[in-house]
Amino acid sequence: MAKYVYDFSEGSKDQKDLLGGKGANLAEMTRLGLPVPPGFTITTEACRRFRETGELPAELRVEVTMALRRLEDALGRSLGDFHDPLLVSVRSGAKFSMPGMMETVLNIGLNDASVQGLIKFSGDDRFAWDSYRRLIQMFGKTVLDIDGDLFAAALDAKKAARGVTADTDLPASDLEELVDEFKAIVRRESGREFPQHPREQLDLAITAVFGSWDTERARLYRRRERIPNDLGTAVNVVSMVFGNLGADSGTGVCFTRDPATGKPGVYGDYLPNAQGEDVVAGIRNTLTLADLERLDAASYAELRQAMRSLETHYRDLCDIEFTIERGRLWMLQTRVGKRTAAAAFRIATQLVDEHLITLDEALERVTGAQLSKLMFPQFDAAAERDLLATGMAASPGAAVGRAVFDSATAVERRAAGEDVVLVRRETNPDDLGGMIAAVGVLTSRGGKTSHAAVVARGMGTTCVVGAERLDVDVVGRRFTVGDRVVNEGDVIAIDGSSGEIFLGAVPVVPSPVVRYLEEGLDAALAEAQDDDTAELVEAVHRVLTHADVVRRLRVHANADTPDDARRARTWGAQGIGLCRTEHMFLGERRVLIERLVLAADDADRQAALDALLPLQRSDFVQILAEMDGLPTTIRLIDPPLHEFLPDLTELSVRVAVATERQERGDDVDAAELERDRVLLGAVRRMHEANPMLGLRGVRLGIVVPGLFALQIRAVAEAVAERLRAGGQPHAEIMVPLAASVMELHLVRDEAERILAEVAVQEGVELRIPIGAMIELPRAALTAERMAGVAEFFSFGTNDLTQTTWGFSRDDVEGAFFAEYTERGVLSVSPFETLDASGVGRLVRIAVEEGRAARPDLGLGVCGEHGGDPESVRFFHDVGLDYVSCSPFRVPVARLEAGRATVTDPSSDTR
Repeated sequence: MAKYVYDFSEGSKDQKDLLGGKGANLAEMTRLGLPVPPGFTITTEACRRFRETGELPAELRVEVTMALRRLEDALGRSLGDFHDPLLVSVRSGAKFSMPGMMETVLNIGLNDASVQGLIKFSGDDRFAWDSYRRLIQMFGKTVLDIDGDLFAAALDAKKAARGVTADTDLPASDLEELVDEFKAIVRRESGREFPQHPREQLDLAITAVFGSWDTERARLYRRRERIPNDLGTAVNVVSMVFGNLGADSGTGVCFTRDPATGKPGVYGDYLPNAQGEDVVAGIRNTLTLADLERLDAASYAELRQAMRSLETHYRDLCDIEFTIERGRLWMLQTRVGKRTAAAAFRIATQLVDEHLITLDEALERVTGAQLSKLMFPQFDAAAERDLLATGMAASPGAAVGRAVFDSATAVERRAAGEDVVLVRRETNPDDLGGMIAAVGVLTSRGGKTSHAAVVARGMGTTCVVGAERLDVDVVGRRFTVGDRVVNEGDVIAIDGSSGEIFLGAVPVVPSPVVRYLEEGLDAALAEAQDDDTAELVEAVHRVLTHADVVRRLRVHANADTPDDARRARTWGAQGIGLCRTEHMFLGERRVLIERLVLAADDADRQAALDALLPLQRSDFVQILAEMDGLPTTIRLIDPPLHEFLPDLTELSVRVAVATERQERGDDVDAAELERDRVLLGAVRRMHEANPMLGLRGVRLGIVVPGLFALQIRAVAEAVAERLRAGGQPHAEIMVPLAASVMELHLVRDEAERILAEVAVQEGVELRIPIGAMIELPRAALTAERMAGVAEFFSFGTNDLTQTTWGFSRDDVEGAFFAEYTERGVLSVSPFETLDASGVGRLVRIAVEEGRAARPDLGLGVCGEHGGDPESVRFFHDVGLDYVSCSPFRVPVARLEAGRATVTDPSSDTR
């Protein structure tokens, strides 16, 4: 039979799953001999039973009775006794801290009779009536679901009548009257009397705390923090100690180090003559712990010793709640404290220097998400800001620039030295030039995996998408938000971390961590404005360097240009895991794609290919030069060709208008009109209802003669050129969207022929591996056969997620992801964090079967998930060789790869 109740003397800090965080830590402090008020914990298992059945387990009542009697015997008092009453608090305590999300009730056991006993015990009738009114107020709001404002209004009215502003200035007589008023509110609002039986109070409070696990605010918090809904909360029943017994009593919260900066020292707040919730509620201005030392030196000294003991025991920053009752210190709670990203890195390295933890443990104490926060510039929160609207935060950072509404203007203004923010309804590949030129991208449509979002993240450009309140008028070169108009050239600011859009400039605070990554440690330390900044930079350097030493996973970057490749290498990338060649066909080169599509015969097609070859070769030569000595995986063209052609609707309108003008006898360029008509025919032929599942990737290379051959030859000739120049190129060719091993055979046969030709022509030995991008379920499920042809696999988890879930990643986030998250279908977008049980299973199958067929098969991932902290851990566990992500996420991936190693039980570092 399950055991539902544990005395504090029975548990430990390692039982958070069962006792919750608060209960486990109360038990641990009890074991350490610290002054903890006696009590017991009702387990999370009891909560789960309650959630399943809607009732408390029958045996729980018996176990609570037994624990309560042990508590009464130990203290020599009885719950709600008329002469010397035992009072208890009932507090929530889940495995993961959820501050303020669930319920607490203090002073359980007070009633009309026991309040007289409390007066006799304390010798303070004001204290007793104050405690009783607190119980009715908290019980009414928490247990009986009465509007808390009704109690607050009655309290305010009493203070106004007395002419005071603080609760502590009300005399006992007023508080006694308030008790009667509060009981009347309970009677009127709930239809029942305030319960006088102490055990009924206790049972109802326990039920209410269990029920608070499923309140809307608790659910919302768990969604935000990715805490599972099925964990449940524990309940802690703790004998009351009172900080509101007079000037020699009080309550406070303290930290063993500053949670904002990480500085060692004494940090906290203290409130004399108060109970615990008063500090949090802010009903009075608190004192510092230095003030406590002046008021009660003995209690202060005991508290400092307890703080040191707890930090030494937990070997981390501790958050502590305490009460002083008539000069006696009581420890009410401790936990490993939450901290800012900067504090996390500083504290981790401080503890290493103090020989409390190892560097491996320091690496465990920080996260990629924290490092990411330190890398992106942020707006100065103290600055005056004019908020226009809020969209979806797609790519972190802070960007200020003049609004522009097309790519060409962005490029033009950037060339003139202006910072611009590109504003579009949505972006497409044609906007890439403008996106590169812009300091930020803002769209009124799309989600976090839209084109704008994915490309901006890849470039490290600040981006806000899906700002639906914006009415973007590209023709009129303006956007409106209600009756407010922003014209082209007006300065706007966008926050890629919050999704906020401001009118006018907002000051930006630069990141010293980015300076370190780009310029090195010595330069960053030299530029540090203060010791805190220098300490932070050095802490990041130490932890990140250690991650590089211990990690098994290599970290590559997704990079399409020489600048991207240079940045990636500077930020620690060990290669390029994805070089997208389609971006090389935009801009001035798109006319050559049109020539390829419109070719009337083989000669015309070959002429277009011949014109593209030197351009592609030059692209690859530059990228291979930047990545000299490191692997560079070049993906053959993936998107459908129609993406490089004019928009069907726009071209149709242009042809129709020109035709009408020609028929009216207007002067029209007949040759241009005829060309547009031919082009329109080609665009219509190539138009697809669902192009993401149409003629793209390997299918395009097989169907369009010479297209893949052009790219393969360009890669081969680029490698040869670099070899002749004394370089060490390590190019790899990746075939996209392959679903059949025969597709790979066709491409590989052609590639081997071309590589052999170029090797002979150039007089060099070419060793260029050919692999497959695994982005379709069928490819993963037939990995054993695919590995017979492919020398490496790279998982394209964007498309693999899309095709596994049946989602259109450009549509679903705005369409229904919010409701899916609200209703618990999704806890996080599968395009942000890998779906380990579905998509991850396909990856695992492909890894196991691919390696079984080819033991030396190279394995990597090049989707967006390659830089996601949670996903990196999965890729480590499944046995990939590397992850590849945008250059700006390389440091995060390096850190998380190191963390995955030091937390892996099979790792040599453990």
